[in-house]
Amino acid sequence: MSVHLVLCHPLADSLNAHLAARIEASVRARGLALDTLDLYASGFEPALTAEERRGYYGGIAPQDSPADLQRRLAAAEHLVLVFPTWWFAPPAMLKGWFERVWAPGIAFEQGTPIRPLLDNLKSILVVTTLGSPFWFDLAIARQPVRQTLRTGVFSACAPQAKFRMLSLHSAENVAPARLARFEARIEKAIAALV
Repeated sequence: MSVHLVLCHPLADSLNAHLAARIEASVRARGLALDTLDLYASGFEPALTAEERRGYYGGIAPQDSPADLQRRLAAAEHLVLVFPTWWFAPPAMLKGWFERVWAPGIAFEQGTPIRPLLDNLKSILVVTTLGSPFWFDLAIARQPVRQTLRTGVFSACAPQAKFRMLSLHSAENVAPARLARFEARIEKAIAALV
């Protein structure tokens, strides 16, 4: 089984990087194939170019399309995303990854309705950190990141994939004991992949 781990945080010593490293170790300990992509460290360019947009539905990949990243996504059986939630949205870098990598002919075929193409994906695990408390994300904001990713992206491109989202709220100054409990939840989610 192959796991595609995508980390999106500009700081190599961030809490998100720490969580991604824990996930990497857990996946490797289970003998699963691991393909890690650190969007910031790799120099990923998130802006969709004019050439890409003009050829978006044409089936001809422009010279600057991220074809290697698209192949890596298409090959994955399990996708794990690790990122902070900023202003109740994923970072712009991750949004750019969705716009450029989850393209027509790769993640979906345009039509009414959209036809999903990521048939290989069995599961999607989202691990995110938030500064806000859980009650605000749930009751006031109504979990916008979860709704956008689950309904707007994953159900359109990989509806068969089992979706799970783990959110560490009030993460700015998380106590070690609470962090350990969250890491245990991640470990359990990774164990469920096997």
